[in-house]
Amino acid sequence: MGLYVQKFGGTSVADPERMSEVADHVRRTVSRGHQVVLVVSAMGKETDELLRLADRVSDVRPGREMDMLITAGERKAVALVAMALNGAGVESESFTGSQAGIITDTTHENARIAEVKGDRIKASLAAGFVPVVAGSQGVSTDNEVTFLGRGGSDTTAVALAHCLGADACELYTDVSGVFTTDPRVVTNARKMSHISFDELLEMTAAGCPKPAMRSVEYAHRHGVALHIRSAFTWESGTWVNNEESTMERAIVTAVVHDMSEAKVTISQVPDEPGIAARLFRSLADEEVNVDMIVQNVSVAGATDISFTVPTADTSKAEQVSTGLGLGNVTTDDNIGKVSLVGAGMKSNPGVAAQMFETLADAGINIEMLSTSGIRISAVVDGARAEDAVNVLHAAFELDRPVV
Repeated sequence: MGLYVQKFGGTSVADPERMSEVADHVRRTVSRGHQVVLVVSAMGKETDELLRLADRVSDVRPGREMDMLITAGERKAVALVAMALNGAGVESESFTGSQAGIITDTTHENARIAEVKGDRIKASLAAGFVPVVAGSQGVSTDNEVTFLGRGGSDTTAVALAHCLGADACELYTDVSGVFTTDPRVVTNARKMSHISFDELLEMTAAGCPKPAMRSVEYAHRHGVALHIRSAFTWESGTWVNNEESTMERAIVTAVVHDMSEAKVTISQVPDEPGIAARLFRSLADEEVNVDMIVQNVSVAGATDISFTVPTADTSKAEQVSTGLGLGNVTTDDNIGKVSLVGAGMKSNPGVAAQMFETLADAGINIEMLSTSGIRISAVVDGARAEDAVNVLHAAFELDRPVV
């Protein structure tokens, strides 16, 4: 029999009825002889409510106090879920991230896991309990409560699965798996039974919201098999691993779009050594995450540089760029990034040509481009981004199962 780490997101434990459903699911799993460790997020939109409450209390929000506040949501949820399990006849006990032995760095509001000890979780399992661990939190090397950031419960689950040597880490969410594109945009988007870590990493980096990219990176690095599935239908979802013999193979696996970025353009920049280094070092020092970068050919000793940043960082990026006095700075937050992802691209020429032809036939102009070995991304007018997703999904026949 196996050991499974099962993570349930906020919508999966949003109210007592949902918690009872989760408890019954765990009871069924345990009755088949398996051991289970649960990782639970805060209930529903509780994290958002706590953030709004902080806004109302003060404009001064020290990172230490924000982490203490936000992690309270998960502590509340694990206690209630443990009660639901005990009520369903499954012996259970709850743990905070620090009690579970999740050690992080000292960064507040977006800490990274440095080590997972897990001694108390192992002892709980050995005693016949189902441990319920608060997701997205830990304790720093300075002995302070830390929050892992949005999506951190996925990372908590993967880290525990690696520490415990679990057979798999099951991420239960409000979607039934990984699809060839967003099913809200393309009605015939197809759920994939398998996908490689490399492909899923590219998808999450290009805008796919679930699972959290950091959790996929951690699972890939430590060889933790992931199963992404629905907490509402309990159907089989999408397995993520690197077992080539079982992988669905296609030239293009998915189309992903991202509406959360803005474009910053600096025109008439002096074409001299060190200018780009100065610009992007200044942005990095202000913790502005730059995604795509395009520099035009120099004309009369000057060039244009365009780059994309998260929309929330647009003002900061504009201020930094203007302050350097390199040229005229403009911004555009009405853009969408559309990406093709597929491991088969590495050995199949013509994908880029077909992508560009498809977009041209639909009258969609490409503003910026970037590529990796298994991804091609294009920035287009934000109003046409969903159109681009639809025509590309159809052009590459992603609705058809791979034989």
